[in-house]
Amino acid sequence: MKLPNDYCYPAVLTYEDGYEIAVTFPDLPGCTTSGETEAQALDMAKEALGGHLWCLETEGEEIPAPSSLKDIVLENNEQVTLVHVYMPSIRLAEVNKSVNRTVTLPAWLNAAAIERGINFSQVLQDSIKQMLK
Repeated sequence: MKLPNDYCYPAVLTYEDGYEIAVTFPDLPGCTTSGETEAQALDMAKEALGGHLWCLETEGEEIPAPSSLKDIVLENNEQVTLVHVYMPSIRLAEVNKSVNRTVTLPAWLNAAAIERGINFSQVLQDSIKQMLK
């Protein structure tokens, strides 16, 4: 099944004195974030939305349709806006995410490699790629 490249969901920004601006997505329970400024809150909202949708996609969960802006009920301290994410870049970033591995080396080999400025991660990646062809 071909997944959509773009998603656009309404996000509710909640303003409380003395707190960061909270961001929630009415259609996606559990997808929340916040930021000190509106710009930061919206950046964080985009990141949270992309990650949340990526998880739903990879777990085969149903992705709910976004609500219409006019259907969102707001409190006096809230505003609604649309948040758009382009999923191909998010999917690619998640697939190419680096992971840490612990490697055991003889002490002399470690010291010699450090002395010569060898990048352990790069050598390991290159070697594994070569082995996998």
